[in-house]
Amino acid sequence: MPTEQDNYLFDLRGFLVMESAVSAGMLQRLNDAIDKIPPLEPGEWYGNVMRQRHPENRGKNIQNVHELGGVFEELLDHPAWFDHAGAYLGKSDGISVTEYFVNIRGQGGAINIHSGGHMHLTRTQYAYQNGKFHCGEINILLALTDIGPGDGATVVVPGSHKSNFEHPVFKAGYRNLMKDSSDGVLAAEEVYLKAGDAGLFVDSLCHGAVARKNPGERRVIIIRYCPKWSRNYHGFVPSEEMLARLTPERRVLVKPQNELRRPDSGIRTQDSGQSY
Repeated sequence: MPTEQDNYLFDLRGFLVMESAVSAGMLQRLNDAIDKIPPLEPGEWYGNVMRQRHPENRGKNIQNVHELGGVFEELLDHPAWFDHAGAYLGKSDGISVTEYFVNIRGQGGAINIHSGGHMHLTRTQYAYQNGKFHCGEINILLALTDIGPGDGATVVVPGSHKSNFEHPVFKAGYRNLMKDSSDGVLAAEEVYLKAGDAGLFVDSLCHGAVARKNPGERRVIIIRYCPKWSRNYHGFVPSEEMLARLTPERRVLVKPQNELRRPDSGIRTQDSGQSY
């Protein structure tokens, strides 16, 4: 469970860095599994996995990778971060995985600075009340390669998850600021990670990723956790094959709600294991 120090820093900054979150062996297994995914065009499927259609500067997003099973399934409730995510969401309500993907970016790719506490969306909710956190979404970013200066690091504005004001750069052509560096983003800092480290942050934190300048590629896995009533970001429906092999604890993360139909409907329902 989160320590008092974890809670203080998370409340203060909106993010935590978990060093050596996964073992060297698991790290190798993850990279080997990614290497086995064939090259995909935007919108192309590989089994129940799909390469997302989005601007090229954001790199390649291979969505729904937990459908591949094996080591990807092991991350669904990984002990390095799972209890933290649950505590910051308010675990008593139940939680779900609303997006799970691999992001690969080469030289030049960047992700615009975005979000912030001023948005007041359900997804970007941040609150602490009656001795509990109540966040709308907790993101895990697991580094599969070293991410240092020039490697396309994630950029955050610490404390912006509680800001009542839009970041000044949002009105000043901010979409181009991440191409070269984060220097033009007020109060921003780059988060450097070793392969195997994980960053945890609330989605209301103002964040993005600076352009990669070094040769090679930046590989990360991103898992988004939300309250149980949230839907999958892209509308992916978990396959019967995956549901059949998952443990009850993991099944409820990808299919958090029971399907309630008349018994004579002729449609088989899958009990997720979620209690009400």
